[in-house]
Amino acid sequence: MSLLGSIRDRFLYPITRILGSIENRQVALEKHQVEIEDRIELIQRALGRIEFRQLRQNTSDNLLDYEYQVFSQWGEDGIIQFFINNVEIENKIFVEFGVEDYQQANTRFLLVNNNWSGLVIDGSDANISRIKRSHFYWNYNLKAIEAFVTKDNINNLLLEQGLAGEIGLLSIDIDGNDYWVWEAINVINPVIVVVEYNYRFSDRAVTIPYSEDFERAKTHHSMIYFGASLKALCLLAKRKGYVFVGCCSNGVNAFFIRADKKPSSIREMTPEEGYKSGQFCETRNQSGVQIKTSPKDEVLLLESLNLPLVNVEE
Repeated sequence: MSLLGSIRDRFLYPITRILGSIENRQVALEKHQVEIEDRIELIQRALGRIEFRQLRQNTSDNLLDYEYQVFSQWGEDGIIQFFINNVEIENKIFVEFGVEDYQQANTRFLLVNNNWSGLVIDGSDANISRIKRSHFYWNYNLKAIEAFVTKDNINNLLLEQGLAGEIGLLSIDIDGNDYWVWEAINVINPVIVVVEYNYRFSDRAVTIPYSEDFERAKTHHSMIYFGASLKALCLLAKRKGYVFVGCCSNGVNAFFIRADKKPSSIREMTPEEGYKSGQFCETRNQSGVQIKTSPKDEVLLLESLNLPLVNVEE
């Protein structure tokens, strides 16, 4: 046997077998992970349905009484279920952008529990790839595209996916130009809109200036300078034909219903009535390390930074 053949037999073939074994195990683990995710999803759906049946007996006009979490970050799933059971919606289609890998989202329960169809957008190729490997991507009518959303491309992105006219729900959470992107959207006409607001701006009607390449972490190390205030979003909503109906108790998302679709059973609110302060901590120091601060501390810190803001009330 030649020296090359001896080396191949002693080293290359065993390594190839080991790599093959590792690959087979990886495939088995991924399959097992999908099976686990399927079971978890079934449990989450069942618990969500049970809880919502109980909540449907509630006659309260306080959105916080309908909060519960299945796939949403906080109590948005329950509030959205309350809306779709009380607001007339013909086209059961959603659009959500800023979804990351869609493990935690405002529309996933609509997808799997109510069989809505929809489009999700995220700027990360890795996140979109993970979504497309997930069981729910293939089991439901879901489109997922990679794009960094701006006010100049959002309408074309929607039209390219065949979306125009009335849809059921739009959810915006891009930690930056949320105000400007919502202002720019004109090819779809959602019945319900969910938008993240920055509670640290308190009662001011302000938003960050528009910057096409805005990234929260790169703009300021604190991570608390982004987005728009609740009051700014409420003023924009009114101009676009929507009424403000409340926020989640955690101080992240605000809810709006198109004025011509709002039933009398859902109460319109002022920003002052509906405002909720955040109950969480996000502040980072100059080294990017998260530090423990109270919501009040974050409000004061953001004010002290004196970063540029646009007053939309002027």
